[in-house]
Amino acid sequence: MGNREDLLAGATQCLKEKGWARTTVRDIAAAAGVNHAAIGYHFGSRDALLTAAFVQAMDEWGRAVGTALSAVGDPSGAGPEQYAEMWRRMLDSFAGTRQLWLASVEAAVQAEHNPALRELLQAAQREGRRGLSAGILGVPEEEVDGATERSVGAVQSALLGGLFTQWLLDPEGAPSAEEVLAGLRALGRLAGA
Repeated sequence: MGNREDLLAGATQCLKEKGWARTTVRDIAAAAGVNHAAIGYHFGSRDALLTAAFVQAMDEWGRAVGTALSAVGDPSGAGPEQYAEMWRRMLDSFAGTRQLWLASVEAAVQAEHNPALRELLQAAQREGRRGLSAGILGVPEEEVDGATERSVGAVQSALLGGLFTQWLLDPEGAPSAEEVLAGLRALGRLAGA
């Protein structure tokens, strides 16, 4: 790998091991095995590098989850058991990426004071909502319109983020896939479904 790729790998490692706020330029340089000046040369700043590493890591997680979910089958016209299986796989994916999810919480906090990071996270969030919509509806992402992204995708994203937060804070008390379905059914009745 070149210095740029080494830096991305080192930053990803640091995000997973130390989180966003506790990762220093020296930590990244040591993990990458390069001089810390390379960070400025290739990325401009620690935050720009951490952002690039975080987006890359989340993309990798998204692809891995997408592969796992594709094994569930075509979700279009799927029944409750298929949706529950999707949630089982999604919840299982949290265990191996706990530190990355913690870094995502830290990144959201950092974005409040970093407009460039905020813009990148907004774009990633929109892409994620589009991908979630496509996966649930069983259509290619390019067929997902804005309204579907902001309804189906946004609600699925909210469920994912909320469940993840519960899992982070209280893994034993976080709901199972079956409990998620039971909650959705109850909410569906309230919404007139």
